[in-house]
Amino acid sequence: MTNQKSQPPTTVCHVVAMPYPGRGHVNPMMNICKQLISRKPDILITFVVTEEWLGLIGSEPKPDNLRFGTLPNVIPSEHGRANDFPGFVKAVSTKLEAPFEELLDRLEPLVSAVVADSYLVWMTRVGNRRNVPVASLWPMSALLFSVFYHFELLEQNGHFPADLSERGDEVVDYIPGVSTMRVADLPTIFCGSGRETLSIALECVSRVSEAQYFLSTSVYELEPQVFDALKAKFAFPIYPIGPSIPHFQLESSSSHTNNGPDYLKWLDSQPKRSVLYISLGSFLSVSSAQLDEIVAGVKNSGASYLWVARGEASRIKDGGGDFGFVVSWCDQLRVLCHPSIGGFLTHCGWNSTLEAIFGGVPMLTFPLFWDQVPNSKRVVEDWKIGLRVKKKALGSDESTFVSRDEISELVKRFMDQENNEGKAMRKRVKELQEACHQAIAKGGSSDTNLDAFIRDISQGHQANFN
Repeated sequence: MTNQKSQPPTTVCHVVAMPYPGRGHVNPMMNICKQLISRKPDILITFVVTEEWLGLIGSEPKPDNLRFGTLPNVIPSEHGRANDFPGFVKAVSTKLEAPFEELLDRLEPLVSAVVADSYLVWMTRVGNRRNVPVASLWPMSALLFSVFYHFELLEQNGHFPADLSERGDEVVDYIPGVSTMRVADLPTIFCGSGRETLSIALECVSRVSEAQYFLSTSVYELEPQVFDALKAKFAFPIYPIGPSIPHFQLESSSSHTNNGPDYLKWLDSQPKRSVLYISLGSFLSVSSAQLDEIVAGVKNSGASYLWVARGEASRIKDGGGDFGFVVSWCDQLRVLCHPSIGGFLTHCGWNSTLEAIFGGVPMLTFPLFWDQVPNSKRVVEDWKIGLRVKKKALGSDESTFVSRDEISELVKRFMDQENNEGKAMRKRVKELQEACHQAIAKGGSSDTNLDAFIRDISQGHQANFN
């Protein structure tokens, strides 16, 4: 079905946008669509989601010329995704292509272009069959794309299969555009149960070369060497248009308002850079025992905190002392841009990483899964804007456990405004923050790339079609 609103009086360009059905994919795709519409008001976007996701986001404010198209769910619920992630990945790659094509047959006006998440492995097949240009949107770091795309180099150098217990410290220094990393810094999909989904991920990345455009949610200035290496390899346009976060909504409302959320009022009352913001993501979580250690460690550190806790809010309130504020949800970007926030304890999801950089906030990294591990490496070693809590990835050593005493000392050190280490981190993250802000400003790299992409699809550019 499509939830069709009245069309704009003149529709020059009809774009179908489809994210992978997961929170870290839906949000950046929606942010990009809103930016496209703000720059080209006569565009029409059909945003395609599963029925589950329509229920989650269908009532949120959206532009008049963005409508929803829906596909059947491939797995019962988000809880089911966490319990059987390999099964969910396989279902998305096999069960959505046919209903998507059926939806395209019903859409009017004719589709000008498709913007699709790179993890929808079948999308370039559909576009090329119908002679409709496809822009493949990569929703993670450019570094991760290069690692996947050059997977054969890992095999040739004996670093796959990855035996992290014996070879985790071996150096990987041969991926084009990617700084030196360790085998242990590779995404968890290369080890343990993660390998069940590896073949699908590799196929998704290989099929990107069949698209007509490559869009990235990253920022050129954050990963220039990787983007330069990719541009030298591919013939199609590569457009870093990030950070694909809702930065354009920050000016629409103020945190300093009497009718604002209680957590923002609480932040307004805290000293500058004194609060540790804590959020470990929406998909997977730490073990119950590890959560107890984190709660006790943060409490013992004496640091003030704002903690987003979905299922464990009462437990954290009971164990966290009187220094903090616990919520089940918050406007994360607005929080990270608040002057009272001095640090972010994060799982290192890519969107959270971009939001922290945009807000100029250093990170304490606690990666759990997938790309969070190389993101953590990026934060701590490459950009030098954070410290590690968890020294190893979950997949490399399931018994790795961080005690409350370790966490307490690390939080004290991290939140210390006076030590040289902290000053250097904050100086560096402010530099990256400025680079992000310049990228989206008029004439910046992301601003220019977004305009170029709109110009391409508006003119019916058919690059790479035979």
